[in-house]
Amino acid sequence: MAHTSPQPDPEADRARLDRATRDLDPPFAVVDLDAFRHNAADLRRRAAGTPIRVASKSVRCRDLLGRVLGTPGFEGLMAYSLAEALWLHREGASDDILVAYPTADRAALRALAADPAAAAAITLLVDSEEHLDHVDHVVGPHREPLRVCLELDAAWHPIPGGIAHVGPRRSPVHTPARARRFAERIVRRDGFRLVGIMAYEGQIAGLGDAPPGKPLLASALRWMQRRSAAELAERRADAVARVRAVAPLEFVNGGGTGSIETTGAERSVTEIAAGSGLIGPTLFDAYRAFRLRPAVLYALPVVRRPSRSFATLFTGGYIASGPTGPSRAPSVHLPRGLKLTAAEGAGEVQTPVSGAAARRLRIGDRVWLRHAKAGELAERFAQYHLVEGNQLVGAVPTYRGEGMSFG
Repeated sequence: MAHTSPQPDPEADRARLDRATRDLDPPFAVVDLDAFRHNAADLRRRAAGTPIRVASKSVRCRDLLGRVLGTPGFEGLMAYSLAEALWLHREGASDDILVAYPTADRAALRALAADPAAAAAITLLVDSEEHLDHVDHVVGPHREPLRVCLELDAAWHPIPGGIAHVGPRRSPVHTPARARRFAERIVRRDGFRLVGIMAYEGQIAGLGDAPPGKPLLASALRWMQRRSAAELAERRADAVARVRAVAPLEFVNGGGTGSIETTGAERSVTEIAAGSGLIGPTLFDAYRAFRLRPAVLYALPVVRRPSRSFATLFTGGYIASGPTGPSRAPSVHLPRGLKLTAAEGAGEVQTPVSGAAARRLRIGDRVWLRHAKAGELAERFAQYHLVEGNQLVGAVPTYRGEGMSFG
């Protein structure tokens, strides 16, 4: 069962947000600081003492990253590119940054190798000797060792041999034996120091087990996730033990917002990655174990009234990455009783909405929406306006607002 707490009344929430932002002209995006803090506290509760490494891609705002890293229970950052990690380190965001994806960025690798402080703070992800070869080709083998983390494939293979693959297509290192062999190759090579293992179980952490209106799919997902979690716990513990026999690991990272309880229960895991759980995007509405509060919203203005039951909003086509389909579209949050139209959806220059609530909308009114994913909205807006209670308390730049974009 989900851990629940009183949810704000929708109409009161809309009035509060409208009142706080009455002097702003939409489109704009806001962070509800009360919801942000609530979500951070709930992530910490669910982690039950296991430290949480903050996934920066789900936030993309240095002010918000600083706020959560100043909260007990959150330690270190998980960056999504080496260039981003270098920038965050240079700006003083953290001295413990794990890059969650392998890099082929030659300029960033040269910058890392040339900066001893950055090299001591940033850990690269590797899953093959080809990654090691690329680093050596770019910066040369004769240097101070670079910190690396071995990625273990966390996907579930219900049929041995990988004939069936359930989960993200990430590392080729799936078995504990292969993990040890790769670890041995890393420690034999000059210029690298193996400090961690990471395994991301996306089939659990990023896939809600309670899709609305789909009970058969929900049952199938829960069956899959139970078996996947049990298999991974055993395999990860074996892999960690074998790699620890080769190198003294500093950390074992796993999980994500959707798998905190199961990942945190594994004794071999020393930290959990999470970021979306701070923001509360729509893709995380379909979990039974927890309920996030929408902490980041955006407002669009009503600019047309084509008929009594339709209103047209300006711009709004902020579609999330991933498999194309309705789950990647934004959703109307407030007022209740509105939905996107099947014919136009969320558009580049206009977004029609329909429903009973449209009859009460007037030109200039604002409609509040939520993005499907946590961090991608920051690529659309240069700043987030901060709302606390019914007050506007400031504005902070997103990565885009600081002139930074990392692909």
